[in-house]
This record gives sequence, C-alpha cells and structure tokens, in this order.
Amino acid sequence: MKRLSALVICPGRGTYNRQELGYLAKNHHQQQSMLSGFDKCRIALGQPSLTQLDSTTTYSTNRLTRGDNASSLIYACAYADFLSINHDKFDIVGVAGNSMGWYIALACAGVLEANHGFKVVNTMGTLMQEALIGGQLLYPYVDENWIEIPRKRNELMALTDRISGLYLSINLGGMIVFAGTEKALKTCEQGLEPIQGKFPIRLHNHAAFHSPLQQPISVIAKEQLHPPLFQQPKLPLIDGRGHVWLPKASDQADLWDYTLGHQVVAPFDFHATVRSALREFAPDNIIVLGPGQSLGGAIAQCLIAENWQGIHSKKDFIDRQAEQPFLLSMGIDEQRAVVI
Repeated sequence: MKRLSALVICPGRGTYNRQELGYLAKNHHQQQSMLSGFDKCRIALGQPSLTQLDSTTTYSTNRLTRGDNASSLIYACAYADFLSINHDKFDIVGVAGNSMGWYIALACAGVLEANHGFKVVNTMGTLMQEALIGGQLLYPYVDENWIEIPRKRNELMALTDRISGLYLSINLGGMIVFAGTEKALKTCEQGLEPIQGKFPIRLHNHAAFHSPLQQPISVIAKEQLHPPLFQQPKLPLIDGRGHVWLPKASDQADLWDYTLGHQVVAPFDFHATVRSALREFAPDNIIVLGPGQSLGGAIAQCLIAENWQGIHSKKDFIDRQAEQPFLLSMGIDEQRAVVI
C-alpha cells in the first residue's frame, strides 16, 4: 500500500483541558518508560509528576493551566502521540507547531532528543509561570462560517498602534491573539464588540507570549538552555515565520537563537506556518497531535483562506472531513484510530 504524505502539527498551550484529563493514562501505556523519566525530572525539581497531574480525579483550572504544569503535560501527550503514528501508512514530510508547539516540533523533528525537548518545554513553562508577565486576549477576524470579514484584520491590528503595551502575539488562522500588559488588555477588551457569544476571550494563566514583554525570559532562557542541546533536524521544520529548516542544511546555532530569541519576543504567524507547509510539501493529510482538538478550527481557517483543495468555507471543510478527512486530529478517538 502506498504511504500517504503527512504534515504533523504540534499543539500549543491551552489544549489540555477538562475533557483531556487522563489522556496519558488512556493512550500511552506503551510509553511508560519515557514518561517515568519525565516524572523523575519534575520530582527532582520539586514539581508534581505528570502522572500525578494526569491522574487527578478532579480537573483544576488553576493547577492544570499553569505554565509549569500545562506545558510539560502537553509536551508528553503530543510527543507520545508522535511516536504512535503508523509509519507504514504515513510518510511524515514536515513538522510544525503552534506557539509552544514549536518546542514539541523540535523534538519530533529530531533537533532535540526526547529528554532535551522535555527540558526545554519544562524550563520555558516554569520561567513563564514564575514571571507571568502580561496576558493574552483572543478575537476573530472571520465570521461564523470562517470566512474573513473584509478589513477586520486591519482594524484589529490598528489597535496595537493605538494602545500602548498591546502587541500582536499570534496570527491564529482566523483569529488574532493579542499580548499585552493588564492595562492594555483591559483597554482593548473594552473597545471590542462582544460577538458569537464568547469573544473577546481572555486566556487564563497565559503570559504575553511572543511579544517584547518577554525579553527578560529570553535572556534567562539563553543562560539556562545552551546551544549543544540542538542538533540537525531529521525532518523538515516550519517555524512561526513560515521559514523551512531543512535536514543537513540548518545552522544549529541559528535554530537555538531563533527558538529562544525571536520565537519568544516576536509575533508567531501560524497562518504563515500552515501556508508555507501546504505550498512546500502539498501533504495528503495533516496530522494534529493531541491532546485536545481546538487547533483543528484554526487549521481549517487557514485552509479556507488558502482555498486549499476547494475548501472555501466552514461547511466545505465539514463536508470534506465527512467524505474523506484531510485533517486528522489524534485528540479525536475516531481519527486517532486512522493515524495509529
């Protein structure tokens, strides 16, 4: 049987929620040795083990969305999912990630060994949580059918010029993620029209990722995480600018500098990531690693914006998924079964 080409996309923060509680125990008994190693690292740092967090009986938003806990949980779930992909069925042609998912992508692509990837994620999550500089706010520039509203994105971006301390954090499919100081976010929130029954949304326990406010974190991270951790990628990597890092042709020092520099303090353009990957590799499928399935909507909005394979609206995407799924989310049991 001919293998299908697949782009793998790694999730960012905010994907381990109430319904994902127990994800590691449910899906990854076979990775127990690796997970035990992660647990030992956290226990040595005085942090609760991933097993303890994943097996708690009651979901605690305050505890499980903290950067020092959520980041490592998501890394372990996603990386173990990556190891579960059926390579007899899928030929992985590229790896990308959203925001924190870039660190996971580094491990999946072989730039970071599994334990080094865990170290990077746990360190960055802990540094972010300890400082908790600023926050994030989410607002769409597409309508309920995921079609871009004319001039809406430009209107939203203009707020970053008018409000001091407000920045573009992530261009997330059809949504803008703002980063900013508490004062800037409140001003922004008050000026946005409530729409679709839920926006604007403040992201709980999220710092002002991908903004100049994180410069102190970048400095500390470079002091704690050194260039020798980074190796040549074994798979093509697409970063938050849409740049492709190729195996045997990437400068490890540049990868280290981008990861702990630009990736921390400058906007992350997830749309550019997906667009570049689609055009460069034209995959038969996109595989989204778990936990969760919230990233699927953002990817679908990117597909719509690119008019990919005749997908022009939310309805087109839903119809395509029902007929012959292009996007396979490992956080959805039925689609996970196809991937593993």
